[in-house]
Amino acid sequence: MKNRLFKFLSKPYIVVFVMIIAPMLSYFDRNFGYFFGLSVALFLLWGSNWNWAKFGFAKKINLQTVLRGLLLALITLIIVDVCIQPFLEISFGKIDLSSVEEIRGNFTSFFILFIIMWVFAAFGEEFLFSGYYMKHLAEFLGNTDRAWIISAIILSIYFGVSHNYQGIAGIVAVGLSSSIFFFTFYRNKKNLALLVFAHGFYDTIGLTLIYLNKDDIFYKWALYLIEITS
Repeated sequence: MKNRLFKFLSKPYIVVFVMIIAPMLSYFDRNFGYFFGLSVALFLLWGSNWNWAKFGFAKKINLQTVLRGLLLALITLIIVDVCIQPFLEISFGKIDLSSVEEIRGNFTSFFILFIIMWVFAAFGEEFLFSGYYMKHLAEFLGNTDRAWIISAIILSIYFGVSHNYQGIAGIVAVGLSSSIFFFTFYRNKKNLALLVFAHGFYDTIGLTLIYLNKDDIFYKWALYLIEITS
């Protein structure tokens, strides 16, 4: 039974069906689609005798990987959160952060969410969206440079829309930040750990700003910039 299911789910086109079914499940609860896709990816990992290279983990993790992840997180923060996101919020309304409001000034809630984030967002989302969806979609499309670029574009839109609960500004901002990560994975196909660390550091900065109630600092900066230049 296991081998039959593994052979079926390993067919190149299955990733497309999983990507279609997942958003349908998310209609009932946004977590359903995520865990459905993650379950398929984990089953494929298990069925392949834990072949992590199949999902982009082909290089050993070292200090350079961690530091490059931190640098990528800071670059993404500057490009998206500082230079673009504030103006998106001014135009389309502030990003809905109601799902994490409880961490403001509450260290216990912040620490619990910090742990959850590193497991299910930093590792889980990169494993699912980059290691499974993007990598396997690119392979389905021909595994050429063009196929990887098309896959990165599709996944940037797909991942952004999956955050529709954050509003229009959230969809666009997440789509832009994820595009930086996906195109980085295109250039580092065997080093998904780089993306895991980048995602983790990037979200850690965001959660810390919310905990300190300083998450609107860039938004206020943008309002001030508009005021002095108008």
